[in-house]
Amino acid sequence: MPAAPVWDPDRYLRHAGHRARPFADLLARVPGLPAPPPAEPYAGPPRIADLGCGPGNVTALLAARWPAARITGYDNSPEMLDRARAEHAGPTAGGGRLDFVHADVATWTPAEPHDLIISNATLQWVPGHAERFAEWISGLRPGGTLAFQVPGNFDAPSHRLMRELARSPRFADRLAGTLRHADAVLTPRAYLERLTGLGCTADVWETTYLHLLTGDDPVLDWVQGTGLRPVLTALADHPRDRQAFLDEYRAALRAAYPATAHGTPFPFRRVFAVAHKEA
Repeated sequence: MPAAPVWDPDRYLRHAGHRARPFADLLARVPGLPAPPPAEPYAGPPRIADLGCGPGNVTALLAARWPAARITGYDNSPEMLDRARAEHAGPTAGGGRLDFVHADVATWTPAEPHDLIISNATLQWVPGHAERFAEWISGLRPGGTLAFQVPGNFDAPSHRLMRELARSPRFADRLAGTLRHADAVLTPRAYLERLTGLGCTADVWETTYLHLLTGDDPVLDWVQGTGLRPVLTALADHPRDRQAFLDEYRAALRAAYPATAHGTPFPFRRVFAVAHKEA
């Protein structure tokens, strides 16, 4: 089995503004948290989980919107959790708290009722993630919300070229099984059917962002923070092969995403879903 990717928070945050925008667009469609039922005049602070919190920069946006909530970011990367704890953990302005905990999203289950379970660009790393929806929704309070966004660009040149190079004779043995395929996420219609089939009112949509990236080889720089992490991890002990892969991939990306006078346009499709549990 391929080793789990090793993450680099500094590399990931190099494009933090572009990466955070889809989360902000998702959050704008999330309704308010459910009010406590009449029988529970005080049910404790609102409870929010962020699945795949990374370095915590977007988890902090949850605390800005719901400063009285108890918010936990979950991730399985020690490097990302260290950054999140150092920069964002602790009490929040409204009396709530922001914490970060090691967990595998593939097996995470809410241990108490939650008002919101949210995930930003993480579920594509979890095979069969749609099978987890039923358990997560059952862990929501009545009126609670499950919301997520995932990349929908696995057939884009950035990913297709990566897979083709990984299958080439020089790299196939070491990179077998390291990369995700176009079925890493479902279609918007399939997500809609899954969520409504679980009794939720669902809002599902897709957007293609046209990021204008700057700098030398910015698309390569982008993917080195995310999709290329499994390759970089698998080749970490083979520096010559690692550099050869990067050189060939860089050349292919330059041809697929030519620079302009104002930067390099990088189309990026994403799929969003907000599922509301009936009160």
